[in-house]
Amino acid sequence: MAIKTYKPYTPSRRFMSNLSSSDITAKASVRKLLVKLPVTSGRNNNGRITSRHKEGGAKKLYRVIDFKRNKYGIEGRVQAIEYDPYRNCRIALVSYKDGEKRYILQPNGLGVGDAVLAAEEGLDIRVGYAMKLRAIPIGTIVHNVELYPGAGGQIARSAGASMQIMGREGKYTILRMPSGEMRYILSECMATIGVVGNADFANISIGKAGRNRYLGVRPQTRGSAMNPVDHPHGGGEGKTGSSGHPVSPWGMPTKGYKTRRKKASDKLIISRRKK
Repeated sequence: MAIKTYKPYTPSRRFMSNLSSSDITAKASVRKLLVKLPVTSGRNNNGRITSRHKEGGAKKLYRVIDFKRNKYGIEGRVQAIEYDPYRNCRIALVSYKDGEKRYILQPNGLGVGDAVLAAEEGLDIRVGYAMKLRAIPIGTIVHNVELYPGAGGQIARSAGASMQIMGREGKYTILRMPSGEMRYILSECMATIGVVGNADFANISIGKAGRNRYLGVRPQTRGSAMNPVDHPHGGGEGKTGSSGHPVSPWGMPTKGYKTRRKKASDKLIISRRKK
């Protein structure tokens, strides 16, 4: 997908880039698949900020995505490729033979008019088809992979993401995660064939602070610019380096300090991600 650049008629335009929308075939979405999500701006039910550097952002509607892919045995056809303001990949509108319409994540290579099918097993290995991991050959690239059978895909859903099936052992399938981590996932979990599209999203340049504000991101203030009462890095005359290791406002080391607790799922991880 092409990356657009702009004439620098303002200073911020000089560095701004965006993705071409030539792949989007429909400007209007299916109304019954749209939901208005409440905007919290990072505040809880008491109005207190519990998640910093967040705001409302531009007004948008959530598209209900079919992550479960449980429409077994009913063929669908891709009607349109659409933009989704809640994710960095495109979504495909699929119309099934029984009349139902659903949105799915658009894999790379899936276009308007292509067939989409889901089943527990027995399908061809084609982009956009979904099956249980036990039925997908070793070496296949997949995305939108479930962690628990029937829960819906949770892994490898962002633009350009994918996982590779590396082997099987008992009731588990060995997959290589996008991070390089190798782990077991139950073979009864569903996965979709292919790589999530729109991989060039990683190459765009935001270009100006205002564009981040549209996304709901507020500015961050450096801790060294605060007073000691507000941040461990604060205080001092002029510009001073922080004494000791850099920490968060609550004193937690913030560069390289491991905060992961031991989980029951640790036994399913074969090798950690590469640093």
